[in-house]
Amino acid sequence: MNQFPGRDRKAVRHPGAPGAHRVEGDRHALVVGGGIAGLAAAAGLAERGVRVTLFEAGERLGGRVAAWPLEDGRTMSRGFHAFFRQYYNLRRLLRRIDVDLSFLTPIDDYPLQRPDGLRDSFTGLAKTPPWSVLQFVGRSPAFTLKGLAGVNVPAALELLRVRFPETYHRYDGESAAQFLDRLRFPDGARDLALEVFARSFFADPREFGAGELVAMFHTYFLGSAEGLLFDVPDDDYDTALWAPLGQRLRGLGVDLRLGTAVDAIEVQDGGAAVLTDDARVEGDAVVLAADPRAARGLAEGIDGDHLAGWRAAVAETYNAPPFAVVRLWLDRQVEASRPAFLGTSGYGPLDNVSVLERFEEGAATWADAHGGSVVELHAYACDPAVVRDQAAADEVVRQLEAELRRVYPETADARVLGREVLIRDDCTLIGPSGWPGRPGVTTPDDRLVLAGDWLRCDYPVALMERAATTGFLAANALLDGWGAAGHDIWTVPMRGLLARR
Repeated sequence: MNQFPGRDRKAVRHPGAPGAHRVEGDRHALVVGGGIAGLAAAAGLAERGVRVTLFEAGERLGGRVAAWPLEDGRTMSRGFHAFFRQYYNLRRLLRRIDVDLSFLTPIDDYPLQRPDGLRDSFTGLAKTPPWSVLQFVGRSPAFTLKGLAGVNVPAALELLRVRFPETYHRYDGESAAQFLDRLRFPDGARDLALEVFARSFFADPREFGAGELVAMFHTYFLGSAEGLLFDVPDDDYDTALWAPLGQRLRGLGVDLRLGTAVDAIEVQDGGAAVLTDDARVEGDAVVLAADPRAARGLAEGIDGDHLAGWRAAVAETYNAPPFAVVRLWLDRQVEASRPAFLGTSGYGPLDNVSVLERFEEGAATWADAHGGSVVELHAYACDPAVVRDQAAADEVVRQLEAELRRVYPETADARVLGREVLIRDDCTLIGPSGWPGRPGVTTPDDRLVLAGDWLRCDYPVALMERAATTGFLAANALLDGWGAAGHDIWTVPMRGLLARR
């Protein structure tokens, strides 16, 4: 009998293909990218006896969930990430470090707040749908009787009738904003219960696919009994997650080549090759698990007439607008009553605030030594000008810090002892149209597979979980061709509560 990966006994196991426990002979896979997708692929292959060489352009593992040291023991990262209990495949990857996941600490609540006083909370809710959502709606100030009377009930029932992967196709051509308009939720509920989460995909809801939003709502709210809360690492990502996982992979024989950018990929008779600045490394197959922009550039240069249509499909993908992360080391503490994580709507560009010493050991050590706080501010879907115009970037930082003082007035007189700003535009955006033609894990060449959160995937997964899931699926595709057993994939239920069998 299979052990479930969480508390939800309706979680679905998607078994890997049967085969030998280990590959026969010497098989060599080249993994391009050391983020979650590449790490999952490398682990899945190495555990079946495949020789793996992993190339990562950065000096540390983690990709877009990386962290790095600053002076005086401080650290910086690309921003807060929530490790939801529904992230079964990511958690199974992390169990390679510690089967008990003792390095993850629960966040008791993540309130959502607007300037007009509306505030929602997820603490104390039932975990099993639909009771979880009914309880949330019943106690939320955003859902008044008058507001509920205006809800488009048939559209709302669509959320309970999802069926994957058909749901992704059904909503192709509709944006998240259009779906929210059609749903006719009260404005406060739209902001707090839906739009905040849509923006967590680094996108304006007008540019974000409705299928992705509906899948998210199913995964986090209406389709899973894991509850609505999440965990976070108890220290920076590198210390808690990726450095230990790197050691685990090295123990399996994986050759981790950090600080090594890949310039080109070749697929050829009998195998494949990766070209770096100073080497040509040959193998049997390549897992392309780079970030979306880098993957597009590498895909464009892979020769072969049989890949022409695939190259065109990859080229049609595009990135999300820029995001900004501002980390502040303040000379005084924020009030003890403040949550570790706060989602916001209506506070200018500010989308959320994290108080890092509440869960990160390194931040707590600094805060104790200086009597202050380490606060992180996020802005999603920024104006593209912030990438190329320093004045525009400076203005976003100024606005974020001003909104922090508005949200947490006790920070108004705090002195900033350290400030780190990161602005990037390297995240994926799955827009309203083009889902059926979006590249998936497999390609027309069985020596080349893809992994990453920018891919089409039949399962209701997104963000870090889609990266981990596609990483294991990429490994499975190669293992199947080499006669070895694949790895099981777990997901929340593939159907909504009212979906017909």
